[in-house]
Amino acid sequence: MGKNIVEKIMEAHLVSGDLKEGSLVSLRVDQVYTQDATGTMAWLEFEAIGLDRVRVPLAVSYVDHNMLQSNFMNADDHLFLRTAAARFGAYFSRPGNGICHQVHLERFAAPGLIALGTDSHTPTGGGMGMIAIGVGGLEAASVMAGMPFEFTMPKIVRINLFGKLRRPYVTAMDVILTLLKMLSVKGGVGKIFEYGGTGVKDLSVTERATITNMGAELGATTSIFPSDENTLRFLKAQGRQHQWIPLEADEDAEYSEIIELDLSEIEPMIAQPHSPDNVVPVRNIKGTKVHQVCIGSCTNSSYKMMKTVASILKGRTVHEDVTLFINPGSKQVYEMLAHNGDIETMIRAGARILESACGPCIGMGGAPGSGQVSVRSYNRNFKGRSGTKDALVYLASPVVCALTAIKGEIVDPFEAENPLEEVNEPEVFSVNDNMLITPKKDRNIKIIKGPNIKEVPVKEPLEETIQAEVLLKLGDNITTDDILPAGSQVLPYRSNIPEISKFTFKNIDESFYSRAMEAKTKGGGIIVGGENYGQGSSREHAAIAPMYLGIKAVIAKSFARIHRANLINFGILPLLFSNPEDYESIEKGDILKIETQAIKNDQRYPVVNLTKNKSFDVYSNLNAKEKELILIGGLLPYVRNKVLS
Repeated sequence: MGKNIVEKIMEAHLVSGDLKEGSLVSLRVDQVYTQDATGTMAWLEFEAIGLDRVRVPLAVSYVDHNMLQSNFMNADDHLFLRTAAARFGAYFSRPGNGICHQVHLERFAAPGLIALGTDSHTPTGGGMGMIAIGVGGLEAASVMAGMPFEFTMPKIVRINLFGKLRRPYVTAMDVILTLLKMLSVKGGVGKIFEYGGTGVKDLSVTERATITNMGAELGATTSIFPSDENTLRFLKAQGRQHQWIPLEADEDAEYSEIIELDLSEIEPMIAQPHSPDNVVPVRNIKGTKVHQVCIGSCTNSSYKMMKTVASILKGRTVHEDVTLFINPGSKQVYEMLAHNGDIETMIRAGARILESACGPCIGMGGAPGSGQVSVRSYNRNFKGRSGTKDALVYLASPVVCALTAIKGEIVDPFEAENPLEEVNEPEVFSVNDNMLITPKKDRNIKIIKGPNIKEVPVKEPLEETIQAEVLLKLGDNITTDDILPAGSQVLPYRSNIPEISKFTFKNIDESFYSRAMEAKTKGGGIIVGGENYGQGSSREHAAIAPMYLGIKAVIAKSFARIHRANLINFGILPLLFSNPEDYESIEKGDILKIETQAIKNDQRYPVVNLTKNKSFDVYSNLNAKEKELILIGGLLPYVRNKVLS
């Protein structure tokens, strides 16, 4: 029997386990990278493990999220990350070098490798033919300490592409938006999407990367494309052709499911507020008045897309009612656009050019006005993520965004006033790695920590009985932005858990922090949620902060993959309703009693609602390692014991 691409790569990296759906597998990892919003904690966690150097072939610390320096905190964290990278043997990508996923695709990603990143959009690297998975910071720290990456083997789903895109009017962004419309934000949970078919050859590496980047919005573990002549062409243009290997699925490879998608039938699509899967054809809402447009981010800021935007803006002016922000994805892209005069074209049209960073995507500047409509070529439009609670954020291709910025209303590219220019990938990229600091051989380097940087909190081992108050009862698709918001006010505290914890669930219930601190003195708290609890980013702070506030367990109908892993990594018990109807019987303020001894047996736990004098059952689906983590209090004490014993 033949093998698919995922099986081929994982087999070459297999430490233990069986590559069968639902089995626990351990994999050797080639690359680990962090970004500053999660990386400060990851490097503090690595330091707490007690090793003097990383034990993976390549580690990179990027700075791309927290770029606004309105006080000392972000600047101090940048210095901490630089000195930690130097001390522990990692590359350091300086502020201004670009967004981690774009830079990593350009300079480090290679087919056949396995990479972990402390950001949910790490699967961007799948466009290069590598397995790239987003994880929490502590998971990354443990792998940098030499531990294998252990996880439950997902289903492998083949997405069979055929036909060709109707360029330049239809883009890779429209492909992934179409899939989100078809499958929803829960459609990829427990799955890896492997792309194949004759249509693959029609897509460049950066187009493939757009698709795998937003595969995170499907809830997928990761997404991957074959490595072919297009992959070689991109690597050659980056001066890295020696890293190319051909990689494709065998003809008789097996998959749990096959999805057919005709690229020639895809039309311009747009995600409406407030979810990436609330997708309709652009023609359905053309004419909608717009106040702000944002183009770039890790999803759509390749040189090809940026140059396409410049060609649309050339000789025109941004509508007087619209503010246009553009953030190129990397210094490489920025430099090439500047050299070719495209930045001048953008500025002349009235665009506000931002630095190569995440920026408005995470509410780090560029927040829309009250109640305004913002159309963005980004990957998420969760309510409040932009920095404005009542803003209406849409997601669309850079082509739709540029045309919309000019007209002041949403435009269907097929109805554009002038023909659009098709732009090709360059044969050679401008390679200048002067903003990448290479690992130091000298280990006698002092790590510098500013006053806002605090130690990592560690949870106590699991109690035999949890008796705690239900502090919140939530609905479906609660995001990590709901649990712990991003943005310019919150993220500077990412290395200070006591302070950042004050923002936990702030956008949902401003009293949560004070109530949680009070409940902590009485046995702690419990969170109740619906389907897909914890979707969105990989930020482990959405688990660390609740742990610090005394949350003992989360009971939900289902969990998003990365957040579930983060809860376990910090000792919070993720429980599932045996009967989903029992969700209706619980109210905020109820006191629940959970006997936890079942974790060692069948993982079915009796729960008594002491307030209502009712009982129901919950269960956990922890694998062997996850049981150990919950029992000992999380991944940090587990790894410390393993590595230093």
